Amino acid sequence: MECSALIITGSEKSNTNKPGSCALFSEALTFASIKNITILSSAGEARRVLLEKDFDIIIIDAPLADESGESLSRHIAAKGLSQVILAVNSEHFDEVSSVCQEDGVLTISKPINKEYFWATLSLAKSVNSKLKRMREENAKLKQKIDDIRIIDKAKCMLISYLSLSEQEAHRFIEKQAMDLRSTKRAIAEGILKTYAN
Repeated sequence: MECSALIITGSEKSNTNKPGSCALFSEALTFASIKNITILSSAGEARRVLLEKDFDIIIIDAPLADESGESLSRHIAAKGLSQVILAVNSEHFDEVSSVCQEDGVLTISKPINKEYFWATLSLAKSVNSKLKRMREENAKLKQKIDDIRIIDKAKCMLISYLSLSEQEAHRFIEKQAMDLRSTKRAIAEGILKTYAN
């Protein structure tokens, strides 16, 4: 799956040829094999876009035209879907960094050191990949738990209506699934529909 990035900057909106942080961000993202890059110019615009689309990495070049960027970075990081890098002026770095790090926002100081930014981006990409894998594993576990819950309900129905033992009910569902080349969950859902009436 291709990694996506969002750059939110109050200046240099899309002029990535002009030297500056936006150009540096775009160049580093491209070098990190992130080709799906969106550039926006305000927090309001970003909030609207983020209602419809998720991004793996979000870089906020503060201050923005309509806010400082700190609130936006914390809001995005709280959702836990994106890794956020917040670039702030050096005189605000300590104050902003201490507040934002609790939410998982990676804060860097401007003017931006290219090597430091690259290290931060590598860390963000790495953390994002790990979080994605954990979310996928979590979704699979939730699915398994849901399957077990439905199968157990169906077993209870078989025990109640057909006077089967728990073991017999389990074997019945398993055999039906094999014979019909279906999943145990699908068989269990069929049993629940049958006896729900």
